[in-house]
Amino acid sequence: MSKLKKSFIMEGARTPFGRMGGALHTMSAMELGGSAMAEALRRSELRADEVDEVIVGHVLQGGQGQLTSRQAARVALIPWEVKTETINKVCASGMRSITLADQIIRSGDGSKIVAAGMESMSQAPHFTKSVRFGQKMGDISLIDSMVHDGLTCSFESVHMGVYGNESATKFGIGREEQDRFAYESHKRAKNAQEAGKFAEEIVKVTVKSRRGDVVVKEDEAIRHDIQLEALEKLSPVFGKDGTITAGNAPGVNDGASAVVVMDEASVKASGKKPLAEIIGHTAIAVETERFPETPGLIIEKLCEKTGINVEQVDLFELNEAFSMVALVGKQLGGIPEDKLNVNGGAVALGHPIGASGNRIVLTLAYELRRRGGGIGIAAICSGGGQGDAIMIKVPSSSY
Repeated sequence: MSKLKKSFIMEGARTPFGRMGGALHTMSAMELGGSAMAEALRRSELRADEVDEVIVGHVLQGGQGQLTSRQAARVALIPWEVKTETINKVCASGMRSITLADQIIRSGDGSKIVAAGMESMSQAPHFTKSVRFGQKMGDISLIDSMVHDGLTCSFESVHMGVYGNESATKFGIGREEQDRFAYESHKRAKNAQEAGKFAEEIVKVTVKSRRGDVVVKEDEAIRHDIQLEALEKLSPVFGKDGTITAGNAPGVNDGASAVVVMDEASVKASGKKPLAEIIGHTAIAVETERFPETPGLIIEKLCEKTGINVEQVDLFELNEAFSMVALVGKQLGGIPEDKLNVNGGAVALGHPIGASGNRIVLTLAYELRRRGGGIGIAAICSGGGQGDAIMIKVPSSSY
């Protein structure tokens, strides 16, 4: 077998992240995904007909039509001849699109791949299981596909937040620490937004309506007026003795993110400096109730695989599925606070579940580039007790 190839993230882009029922609620996941992919291609200076494959993470596919990755690719004007694949690994879906693209390129089965993640949680439908063969008696109930397929453990039928409460107790992470982390997430995100950092990542989206077009260019969920005292007054969501609240958890959101992954020969032929090199990645699986531990556990595994220790890593992006997930990851991974989610995270920005894994890789790469290069790790947990992580290196000089 020939030597495995190197893999690079050429460029990327994301849409703004909208609130549930907010500015982006009329746009489908495929429209959002297509917008991000088209901009990622433009920034990479890659024609749509040069793409070998499109891989898209998308969780809430019910009612969205066949092969949503194909639909999104067509929104991006990617030709019919380009094959697509849709991935559902819950919250890790968008990151898995990148790591699968990396594996395809390293094996020599492709050289230019669009890897994306997308979600419209606002458009997730309600459904019923009881009418296909007739409802003889009794009431007909509707199931919220967003909660059922995206936020609930399929083995124990409990919301993932219940496991979050249990994990916070296990690791001694109290309500005060979670609220303070959430407050800091919003403050960091506010500062990053005001400094124009997120504007570098974002492609503006035009939302059409009968009242006229509206251009959305900023994340909606960041609380510029956040007050720690207000967070402390919120009631627990998952049991009266729980520590997770609406304030120290992310919202329900809409958005998409995409990157272009290329092999070394294609990067050199382009004459452009790549955004980042993919150093390595890995995944982990544990009991479903231990899902909050996976970002912290996987960091050690990834460092062992790459031969790069935690101290050599310049920045970390851990998806804030809840504040306590990032805090557990910080504890287990031995991550210094000043290297973790330096521009805030999902608690502030939002967590469109199919897109977040892709977004944190993009945000990490852009911040490393602003700092003159370095090594970064992005990690994310997912339902069913799994987790994914990727290590990237942003070059400090021209490639």
